[in-house]
Amino acid sequence: MTIIQSIIIAIIEGITEFLPVSSTGHMIIASSFMRIASDDFTKLFTIVIQLGAILSVVVLYWKRFFQSVDFYLKLFIAFLPAVFLGLLLNDVIDNLLESPITVAIMLIIGGVILLKVDNWFKANEEVNPENPTDHNEIGYLTALKIGFFQCLAMIPGTSRSGASIVGGMAQGINRKTAAEFSFFLAVPTMLGATTKKLYDYYEAGLVLTQEEINYLILGNLVAFVVALIAIKSFINYLSKKGFKVFGYYRIVLGVSLFIIHFFFFKLSI
Repeated sequence: MTIIQSIIIAIIEGITEFLPVSSTGHMIIASSFMRIASDDFTKLFTIVIQLGAILSVVVLYWKRFFQSVDFYLKLFIAFLPAVFLGLLLNDVIDNLLESPITVAIMLIIGGVILLKVDNWFKANEEVNPENPTDHNEIGYLTALKIGFFQCLAMIPGTSRSGASIVGGMAQGINRKTAAEFSFFLAVPTMLGATTKKLYDYYEAGLVLTQEEINYLILGNLVAFVVALIAIKSFINYLSKKGFKVFGYYRIVLGVSLFIIHFFFFKLSI
């Protein structure tokens, strides 16, 4: 990996982390084009810099992170499925991180779902005069179910934010509330994923060079700054317009990847 490659991947991460288009999928596509997708450090880099992007949530919503013990309990409950399934499927996930075709398939499937999801849960956006908070309250069971939905994103190309937002809406929550809870849930999830990935890296006998450490620091900083700009724009757009544009984007990108792979050149590792 070069410094230019690290900056490109970090910018992609910052832009896509909070969009329902799969940040990991986009980073795999970019690293595949650059022929570095199978490199051990690249796999580590694409996981670790997601933490930098996620920390933008703490900065933008810092008051919300000091609400109550109840808030942390819900995040913890929603985080548990990712812990168990992440440990159980670690090797499978690692292999999928080299597969741009898996990304293409999941982009298309997720795109079709996003085209329909606004109509499926249209009632969630309606305000109940008798209970104005009817569609923005998250209970413990709802938090757990959102956590299981989030685990679908262990398949690259699915989108962690997309899966957890749709999971929240499936429990009767409106788009804005589901999106914000998805952002909050990303903090412990990516902190855990980063810690686990670094541990596995060293367990495999791999040692980070000073240059690689510098790339990780730079990547996290770039992803953090770009994500600060992207997250607010996404929340505003999602609240007003919904998911359709992201559905069309995913389908076009997924089909384009298939065309490139089978008719021009193979998107190999």
